[in-house]
Amino acid sequence: MRIIVPMAGMGKRMRPHTLTTPKPLLPIAGKPIVQRLVEDISNICTDPVEEIAFIIGDFGHDIEQDLVDIAQSLGAKGTIYHQAQALGTAHAILCAADSLEGPVIVAFADTLFKADFKLDESKDGILWVQKIQNPEQFGVVVVDQNFVITDFVEKPTEFISDLAMIGIYYFKDGNNLKNELQYLIDNDVIKGGEYQLPDALRNMTNKGLKFSPGAVLDWLDCGNKDATVHTNKRILEYNKDKDWVSKTVNLENTVIIPPCYIGKNVVLKNSVIGPHVSVGNGSVIESSVISNSIIQQNALVKNANFTNSMVGNFVHYSAKAMDVSLGDYSSHVG
Repeated sequence: MRIIVPMAGMGKRMRPHTLTTPKPLLPIAGKPIVQRLVEDISNICTDPVEEIAFIIGDFGHDIEQDLVDIAQSLGAKGTIYHQAQALGTAHAILCAADSLEGPVIVAFADTLFKADFKLDESKDGILWVQKIQNPEQFGVVVVDQNFVITDFVEKPTEFISDLAMIGIYYFKDGNNLKNELQYLIDNDVIKGGEYQLPDALRNMTNKGLKFSPGAVLDWLDCGNKDATVHTNKRILEYNKDKDWVSKTVNLENTVIIPPCYIGKNVVLKNSVIGPHVSVGNGSVIESSVISNSIIQQNALVKNANFTNSMVGNFVHYSAKAMDVSLGDYSSHVG
């Protein structure tokens, strides 16, 4: 099994946090989004994952090495591919053409999921979906009476289905996918300036391949700040029986309301932390009340009272605002 992770996007909806860190490497409960994604996928695979291919932009050597290390932690080879131009989902996946062979899972790195099944690798393909109330904002699949997918529609203007594609796909034979992606490029099948994966999927079903929808228990989006904070909350809830408070925390006159993740060498003084707060290694929080938020590493937060917030690495913050979004190395003193 191979996992293909397109993640070259600029993450504009997550700014300012993505000005210094690629979105898939932002932390959720102390672990990068992309690491949680590939770990969750590995858990549902019946065969070992032999390779994880990451399709990235110009992220630099250190981040490339971090991604290779994530793959190796799962016993897989880590491969780096580059997408120089943002030409759509189909183009992004095809950048990893050399890894598109045998059974593959394609997973876009801005979504997490909760599942309680093992992958049925005998099927031609599986597209993970979630029932939603606003299908006009997403790509959806249409199924027949046998629950086989018959069509793929991006942001339908009229109701045709409420099964949204969450961005995770299994293909029994990656070569089939590669050939259809190459067809789009060779024949300039382009929409809105981009080569779209659903066009390749439609061609595959027209040739007789049968794709099935795969239901997940929960779809956890990481597309913007509010969604990412909510996903952090859900991950903490799903793991509320775990002790995610480091033994190296310096705790002084502070109450921690679980579930929370508190990293190594964190200092908490005269504060109330939680529920649903993640605090990265080396951060200091004093005289503050914080809930439902993500605070990254080596931040200093004093005299604060906020919720639904994200605070980056090496931030210095002291104010009373109730909803905060500060990127790395920012300073805000009220």
